[in-house]
Amino acid sequence: MPRLTSARKELRRAQITEAAVRCFGRKGLERTSIADIIAESGLSAGSIYAHYRDKADLVQASARETLAEHAKVLGQYAASDAPPDPDELLTRMIAAIDPADARVAVQLWGEATTNAAIRGILVDTVDRMRVLLHDCVTARLVKVERLEPAEARERATPVARRVAALYLAELLDTALHAPTDEPAS
Repeated sequence: MPRLTSARKELRRAQITEAAVRCFGRKGLERTSIADIIAESGLSAGSIYAHYRDKADLVQASARETLAEHAKVLGQYAASDAPPDPDELLTRMIAAIDPADARVAVQLWGEATTNAAIRGILVDTVDRMRVLLHDCVTARLVKVERLEPAEARERATPVARRVAALYLAELLDTALHAPTDEPAS
């Protein structure tokens, strides 16, 4: 059997984590089995285990992947010539919330209360999100409102924290109000 290239390995890992996120969104972290992920991904058990040690490893990778997508979008906003104002930024972020991803995020927060690895991933991701929001608000204040960078950074801090808090609240609200594919048990 030919060996997978690094690029092919990354694609395969993404295929597996995307399948896992879909399963977690439908069934929850606890009720999703590796068999569910195998069926969803269309891959063999051997292929799954070639990339992930166990379900816990896959949960951690899924958490990183799901939350990294949000960071990528924020980075693009901050890098633009005319970054959106905080209200528009929040509106765009809320509009981009996927209900299934929101359900997974809330489950990950619950898991973080007892799982140090997941807690570390979430704390790191939320911290990075706040930094990216701060960068985006700072960029807006400098590029559009023409403030000096030092003043812009200072003024951006409380705004970025509020935008992050409102976004996380909307993520929770979406998760709570989005229909699931699984019947209640």
